[in-house]
Amino acid sequence: MAEKKKPRYSSDEMKKYFNDPKYRAELLNRSRGFFRKYRYYFFGAAGVFTLLMVLYYNYIVSGLPSLEDLENPKPELATKVYSIDGEVLSTFYSTKNRSYVSYDSIPQSVIDALISTEDKNFYDHWGVTPWRFLRAMIKNIFYLRLKEGASTITQQLARNLYSFQRADENAFDKATRKFREFFTSVQIEKNFTKKEILEMYLNEIYFGRSVYGISAAAGVYFGKQVMELSLGESAMLVAILNGPAYYDPQKHPERSFARRDLVLALMVQSGRLSSAQAEKVKSEPMTFTTNEEAPLGLAPHFVEYIRQQMRDKAEKYGFNIYKEGLSIYTTLDSRMQRYANRAVEEHLAEKQEQFNKIWNWNRKPVLLEKILDHAAHQSILYRQFANKDSILTALKSDPAFIDSIKAIWQSIEVGFVAIDPKTGGIRAMVGGRNFRTFRYGLNHVTQIRRQPGSAFKPFVYTVAIDNGFPPTYELLNQPVTVEMADGTRWTPGNFEGDVGGKSTLRNAIIRSLNLVAVRAIMEIAPKEEVVEYAKRMGIKSPIPPYESIALGTAQVTPLEMTSAFGVFANEGVLVEPNSILKIEDKDGNVIEENFPEKKEVLSKETAYIMTNMMEDVINNPLGSGARIRNFFHYPAAGKTGTTQDYTDAWFVGFTPQLAAGMWVGFDDQSVTFNSADGQGGRAAAPLFGRFMKYVYEDKTIPITEPYFKIPNGVERDTICAETKKLATQFCPVKITDIFNSKYPPTQCDLHLTADSLSTGSSTEF
Repeated sequence: MAEKKKPRYSSDEMKKYFNDPKYRAELLNRSRGFFRKYRYYFFGAAGVFTLLMVLYYNYIVSGLPSLEDLENPKPELATKVYSIDGEVLSTFYSTKNRSYVSYDSIPQSVIDALISTEDKNFYDHWGVTPWRFLRAMIKNIFYLRLKEGASTITQQLARNLYSFQRADENAFDKATRKFREFFTSVQIEKNFTKKEILEMYLNEIYFGRSVYGISAAAGVYFGKQVMELSLGESAMLVAILNGPAYYDPQKHPERSFARRDLVLALMVQSGRLSSAQAEKVKSEPMTFTTNEEAPLGLAPHFVEYIRQQMRDKAEKYGFNIYKEGLSIYTTLDSRMQRYANRAVEEHLAEKQEQFNKIWNWNRKPVLLEKILDHAAHQSILYRQFANKDSILTALKSDPAFIDSIKAIWQSIEVGFVAIDPKTGGIRAMVGGRNFRTFRYGLNHVTQIRRQPGSAFKPFVYTVAIDNGFPPTYELLNQPVTVEMADGTRWTPGNFEGDVGGKSTLRNAIIRSLNLVAVRAIMEIAPKEEVVEYAKRMGIKSPIPPYESIALGTAQVTPLEMTSAFGVFANEGVLVEPNSILKIEDKDGNVIEENFPEKKEVLSKETAYIMTNMMEDVINNPLGSGARIRNFFHYPAAGKTGTTQDYTDAWFVGFTPQLAAGMWVGFDDQSVTFNSADGQGGRAAAPLFGRFMKYVYEDKTIPITEPYFKIPNGVERDTICAETKKLATQFCPVKITDIFNSKYPPTQCDLHLTADSLSTGSSTEF
């Protein structure tokens, strides 16, 4: 049995204390002596405590936002990229996808659901509820962890807006953060109205899926503008706030709908909703958006092209494209982009099937071995395991691995771009066949340079026409030898191998005669002038001044070629290709606005004559034109291009409305078409036809100029079919052609009298 504790004072001593004043005074003096003895310690401890509190207060205050920060909060806002027809193409953001929307655009149902759920006394407090805050702090100290938040809407805004929280937060940091939120909340209430606080909160708060703010959330979850949200959708978005990942309605529907019902119940409890309305909302079906048209968007290659330009502009203007909520208005037309995507998919599916039937890796054993070796070295297995030699052997003996590598390397690639020649605006861009999965790979419109082959010949004939030679001018279609600068001899030939007689410039471009193009650059269109004209028309890639450029040996980009051909469509005026119309900050202030610079680089007469000659390329029923006319029947002009061994296939064409250029080939030039199916007329031209068909069939895209305009300086007259000179009344066979009125052909000197009729014969047309 435990021994009873002896009392400090006996009963006699207690009686004496209460009955004997002298004894009582003696005891009290003894206690006061103890205080007097240790009073300096007491004062010192109090002073140290006060000093620590002052220092801690200063520490708290030092981490608070300044008055300027409070008046001008800067939440991270996602930058939006818009098409010319108003569609959002993409957003740029670092970690927070957020769009700002005004209070007046937010449905009242969102406000009511938020206040009922998160802070029912929002309109009655001044940012904090002190007793609730004190109770929460005591609980947190007692449990040594964040047991209760005690956060009003204003405190939550302070926390999210000014990032008080750190990843490595300990108990001391948590307490400090809560005090800072407390003080900042009071300051926010002093500087902003309740409406402004709600507006900031709903634009700042996290809704999951990398989305910040009610506007972005409405789009991601329901595919709607925020003002279109229904009562049920408003309640669901507020429900998500309690735990965005936990209450994601598509991943955890039961949880999210249960939480949604709780939000509705709280709205009823607060008098902001009737029970009948709540029950009606619960019975209504809710549809969540599945429209993630390639999470990368409609035009990923174009968007990346924009991002690269904006990165450079950020240095100039000092903005952050990922955080400042810019609006970028671009030239791209979402309708045309969809047609470009569709045309590319349909065309490549057809061409890939044809190519797979004829391509034979057995003819390229060295290439296949090289490819497999490279792929095996890059594989995850090779990097992870120590016994690399056995891994290499196993991979190169694995049929599935070999087939997968073959499929990658024999995939046909594409670069397609459409431009408005009058403004230079890029209307559509497909930078590769992988536009649905594209990240930061190669853009085959802007980042490759390939030989354009015969697609370069129009530059040669442009110089000839501008030098006064009409389309009827004849050159020999005979073998030619060219002495090269290095002492070697170059002996070009026609694609079909045929030779003979003479050919007009018009016939030469229709039939794509190599020999005539080479003779033209040697006799009537000097190579130096061809280089100068090509650069003047927008080719920025280096062009060596050799005769061989007549056959397209200089390497160029599809964007350059398309822009240059746009000069013909735009009556000789060059407008540099452009993609950004205007950049605005989050408040709608214009940071930059671009107005395309126009420069006349060809006469209208030369531009039209060349256009007319290239119209015949498309209208020729025996050539590539037939494959275009299978789809498209409006006026159009253009030129095909095919390089040696069918490595690259091109078509660059235009209508009065649009210029479009396309390259079709392979990333590794060791893989080639190796057959006539790789000609530009077959591998590229049909893509032009498909695209133009879809665009011109869309009645929402106005066709303002269906025909090419004939300028005043161009005349049409009858030509003697034999001499290719202006016909006399005695010429037996006549044709019609056009020419620059400044450089009229001479009159036929063969058929001057009636007697000459018997000697006449038709040699062309």
